Amino acid sequence: MPILLGAIADDFTGATDLANTLRKEGMTTVQVIGVPDDSVAEPVAEADAVVVALKSRTAATDIAVAESLAALDWLRAHGAEQIVFKYCSTFDSTANGNIGPVADALMDALGADIAIVCPAFPENGRTIYQGHLFVGSQLLSDSPMKDHPLTPMRDANLLRLMDQQSARGVGLAPLSAVRRGDGALAEAFEANRSAGASYVVVDALEDADLRTIGAACSEHRLITGGSGIALGLPQNFRNSGRLAAAGAVAAPAVDGADVVLAGSCSEATRAQIAWAAENWPTRKLDADQIAAGSPVVEEAMSWADPYLGATPVLIYSSSDPDEVAAVQSRYGRDRAGEMIETAMGEIACRLIANGARRMIVAGGETSGAVVSALGVKALKIGPEIEPGVPWTETLSEPPIALALKSGNFGGPNFFGKALEMLR
Repeated sequence: MPILLGAIADDFTGATDLANTLRKEGMTTVQVIGVPDDSVAEPVAEADAVVVALKSRTAATDIAVAESLAALDWLRAHGAEQIVFKYCSTFDSTANGNIGPVADALMDALGADIAIVCPAFPENGRTIYQGHLFVGSQLLSDSPMKDHPLTPMRDANLLRLMDQQSARGVGLAPLSAVRRGDGALAEAFEANRSAGASYVVVDALEDADLRTIGAACSEHRLITGGSGIALGLPQNFRNSGRLAAAGAVAAPAVDGADVVLAGSCSEATRAQIAWAAENWPTRKLDADQIAAGSPVVEEAMSWADPYLGATPVLIYSSSDPDEVAAVQSRYGRDRAGEMIETAMGEIACRLIANGARRMIVAGGETSGAVVSALGVKALKIGPEIEPGVPWTETLSEPPIALALKSGNFGGPNFFGKALEMLR
């Protein structure tokens, strides 16, 4: 059966976030890791939607574009009628990309002449008004994202951000157009296209706005945005009689030790680590020791092994912004990130070999490193833990329950709440 909707996500937790939204809206959804090949044909055979998880957000632009186009080719070959390019709800990127260059390449490949830009996710406090992105009550540029170690966001104007990254024109569909309904919004898209805009930033304050936007995009070949934009897309396929109602989804029935790996330095993840430290054994990785070649992985495993199966354990590298800046100044941003991600990937493999089967990973880059190290190729999307984060189950042996959490998502007790769902 050909898939209906194909999606390309620029990081692993973002892919899971989008897949979670599609599943909640009634689409049987599978997430594949990296550019797909024939080995995942069977797991996706019965899926309505397939989300391709790439690690392209902070990759070199030419690599990000090439991998995204390869994913597009595979999705179209397997029947995808509409493509979503998913990026973070805080528009994480540098001044040069990669959101604009990837979107341009996808538009060219699809022969599209219009695409929306809408990273809104109201349930997690991401809203757009007059083309400006808000995180809660703060402009993006005033939020903690301004100090992100890899993609600091110092501008909240999405039109300006997209214009800096893309070779195409950018326009705005204001909230007033959205609130007049999908017909009026479609007319606003056409007015922007006639005025020379290929991208239209769309305001959205509530989930109802996103459903209106989805309806107005029913004929768009390409849609770009955060996971929230997927709220309104499944209904278009349902209206055309091509999407049946989906049944309830159970949590993964996987037995084994509980472990958490955290690499995100966001305020939300650091609060979650503080909660875990009061309830479970925790251990922090030392970047200087990793750089010096100390046996950090072996020491972490010697520490963790006695606890496995008896209590959840947390191993983390997360630090506050000042400590992150100091580490990056000593080793360079890229090397600092790579050596910690490599260590996390090795630790994840050792934990699975020693009996861990239920794993939470916090942070997009860390999730990418862990899933890649484990050799996971496809994930079945399970029930939602908190907005934007579902449990998933690997479609390979051994079965592993995985929760891949964006650094900014979840309340302080997220780790405990997630594991309680599997009891």
